[in-house]
Amino acid sequence: MLDSFHSKRMLDTPEGTVAIHGVGAVPGAADLPFSHKVMLENLLHNEDGDVVTVGDIEALLDPARRPHAIAFHPTRAFLHDTNGVPVLTDLAAMRDAAAERGLDPTLLNPVIPAQLTVDHSVSTDSFARPDAPALNVKREYERNAERYRFLKWGQQAFSGLHVIPPGAGIMHQINVEYLADVVTVRNGHAFPDTVAGTDSHTTMVNGLSVLAWGVGGIEAEAAMLGQPISMLIPAVVGVELVGRLRPGVTATDLVLTITEQMRHLGVVGQIVEFFGPGVAATSIATRCTIANMSPEFGSTAAMFPIDTLTLDYLRLTGRPEHHVQVVEAYAREQGLWHDPDQRPRFDRTVTVDLDTIGPSLAGPRRPQDRVELAEAPTSLRTALSELDAATPSPTPLQDADAASRAAVGPRHGAVAIAAITSCTNTSNPAVMIAAGLVAKKAVERGLNRMPWVKTSLAPGSRVVTDYLERAGLLSYLDKLGFGLVGYGCMTCIGNSGSLLPQVTRQVADNGLVVAAVLSGNRNFDGRINNEVALNYLASPPLVVAYALTGTLELDLTTQPLGTDPDGTPVFLADLWPDEAEIDRVIAGAVEPAMYTQVYSTIFDGDDNWQDLAAPGGPRFTWDTESTYLQRPPFLDLPDTVRPAGEAGPGAVLGDITGGRVLAYLGDSVTTDHICPAGRIPSDSAAGRYLLGKGVSRRDLNSYASRRGNWQVMRLGGFANLRLSNKLADRPGGYTLDLNQADPSIDEIHAVADRYRDTATPLVVLGGKEYGTGSSRDWAAKVTALLGVRAVIAESFERIHRSNLVGMGVLPLQFTPGQSATSLGLDGTEEIDITGLRGRDTTPRTVQVTARHTDGHTTTFTALVRLDTGRELAYYRCGGLLPYILHDILPDPEAESDSAVTATNELH
Repeated sequence: MLDSFHSKRMLDTPEGTVAIHGVGAVPGAADLPFSHKVMLENLLHNEDGDVVTVGDIEALLDPARRPHAIAFHPTRAFLHDTNGVPVLTDLAAMRDAAAERGLDPTLLNPVIPAQLTVDHSVSTDSFARPDAPALNVKREYERNAERYRFLKWGQQAFSGLHVIPPGAGIMHQINVEYLADVVTVRNGHAFPDTVAGTDSHTTMVNGLSVLAWGVGGIEAEAAMLGQPISMLIPAVVGVELVGRLRPGVTATDLVLTITEQMRHLGVVGQIVEFFGPGVAATSIATRCTIANMSPEFGSTAAMFPIDTLTLDYLRLTGRPEHHVQVVEAYAREQGLWHDPDQRPRFDRTVTVDLDTIGPSLAGPRRPQDRVELAEAPTSLRTALSELDAATPSPTPLQDADAASRAAVGPRHGAVAIAAITSCTNTSNPAVMIAAGLVAKKAVERGLNRMPWVKTSLAPGSRVVTDYLERAGLLSYLDKLGFGLVGYGCMTCIGNSGSLLPQVTRQVADNGLVVAAVLSGNRNFDGRINNEVALNYLASPPLVVAYALTGTLELDLTTQPLGTDPDGTPVFLADLWPDEAEIDRVIAGAVEPAMYTQVYSTIFDGDDNWQDLAAPGGPRFTWDTESTYLQRPPFLDLPDTVRPAGEAGPGAVLGDITGGRVLAYLGDSVTTDHICPAGRIPSDSAAGRYLLGKGVSRRDLNSYASRRGNWQVMRLGGFANLRLSNKLADRPGGYTLDLNQADPSIDEIHAVADRYRDTATPLVVLGGKEYGTGSSRDWAAKVTALLGVRAVIAESFERIHRSNLVGMGVLPLQFTPGQSATSLGLDGTEEIDITGLRGRDTTPRTVQVTARHTDGHTTTFTALVRLDTGRELAYYRCGGLLPYILHDILPDPEAESDSAVTATNELH
């Protein structure tokens, strides 16, 4: 490694003398934003004159040199089971490929620490009963034992991979409460903890001053194997926090407001960084609530600097005192300590006045669509009209009489799911205690949930139930149906289980439009439950309130939730605790010993996990009859999907000619639309395939749980029931087969098969914010598996664009002001993409020619979104996985001692 700026020196800390790379050695670094200082340290630490150069370091300090690509080396990787299983299947397949080349398969091994939390597979099958957690865990293992045995194999097969078994909580909350160390001391060096995570909400730990963001599984694999993350230097938007939140306003209200404002501002691909006097008034729990929803902003990260509250939180959660002192010493030495009077050199700034925030929800389909609490009934009426559903009866509800409402039964806008779920809010004691206090006061006033509401409590950490129990609030939540259902990412990821039978019948038979209210971070179409059309994000205490009303028709700011036994109306304001009451309860119920005790056995697992037999050995033995795990074909994609000769380590680029449009999509198409995560319907293509394999309807499970089987996922590609393809006259996974003399509509996977048989390259047309949502590499994988060679959209969400490149799919962007609609395209055209052939560098633009059915042509220019040289290398090789295989593993014919050489190169 080089040290062109003479930054390396020694620092005395309570953990001994360690080497650091001082950012102050670089002229002009003092007034950089916190995020850029962390990136600067990373570049200094990894400068080698090749992957990281002096020019990269200088470009970070000089905005005039941007856009400029850098190679960022995260210090650890973080995965969860539904993305982690595909990562391990890819690594297992690469080990197979290594062995087939005559190499030692153990040469392929992680070189940075990797942690995997099993948290995305438990479902809310049982609820509102004392044994619900045990029953849900039992079903979890019945459905997922094969996957879990595979994870246990991976833990022993790959050194440096640590698996946190099911039932411990949600990865991001565990990261904040236990795994993150803010400053890492490793091999005699100290440096900032930086994380590449296979979930977009990896950003939650930004609230604890850890630079981290979501990447696709294929990028995480590369990082685990020592490859840097290639990225353009991100602009940093400074968000100045001023004032304080008003009484009755929660952290959830704040984050929904910030999400709305940041989306309006436009921060895709940028880092949002908070500064100013309001930072000191923002607790770490609230900071993490805000940072969790950075993907909903569209930003890469949402950073908070290190200050005394950071240290206090580390102590609260049981981190060793000597390490807390290391964090402080390092932060002060490196200029990473927050100074409320300092104004770093941001690319632009915006002010958020905390005094102006009010109670809010967000929905019914996107987290950025904030709704004032008082406007919820108006939002409902608008949503129902858009769905062509009859608006609620003009006859007013007997809103002061819960018994009368219950007798009427669920109407359009009924709340079918009320879930306190997701790391976003369950990590925040203030809103969880508030929910418990609202439940306590509601029970004491004689209120109860409506009989059609499915209620649940799914915390992100066992500490949550510990402090709720100690505060005497868990029993009151339980009385309203908010009993514990499990520890994991449940309703928010779509593992909501079935609705109550009476609701399911009315949805199916009468077209009843129902809603979910949840304390999560995602509410995209079809995500929460296939039968729920409207989804609203809300704070935990509001989730409790909506369970009591059972409908979104009421204005909770003016209308009563119900009546007490004396006939007195009970309003939300009567139940809402004040800040002082919440603080008193927290002070008496939350202490460090809780965290220390919970996390002392975090890697052990319960009896189910310990009794689970797992295979051994460096290579995995694939079962060709398995419906969960199949060796993925991605290393073979250049041969099976693309015409021969267009991909390889040193290939030049080729044009795409004679293409057809597989899907013509609109704005805000999410990765949930492209690759569903929820339960697999029995009448879907994937469901029929599994039934044909002997899987029972009861055990179809979810798409998220089946990601280790590429055949299931390919059948689910673009099959979300809420997806609208303009080439088909029905929702879901259908398209028009334009290769037929008489074009007809069929399922997308079947049409893609026929296009493959005729070697027809495929194109997807998209609108704005294409690929919004989770960092789901499978959204890119199914795109590639269906034979799509290029996606042309008005704009891309950062992670999905990167994932497309990683799968060898070319992302192209319409020039500003143009779109498929403005150009008069209807998706029936034959598409040529030219300007690539013969090139070994990335062209800025390509020419797209669309030949219409009537013979005339439309020609336009599209921007090539291969943003870095490394992305070009991935694309030329046919994707990131083939690149890694060729880059890391030696050629046995060219190396006389391949094992020694590969080991040296890898480490």
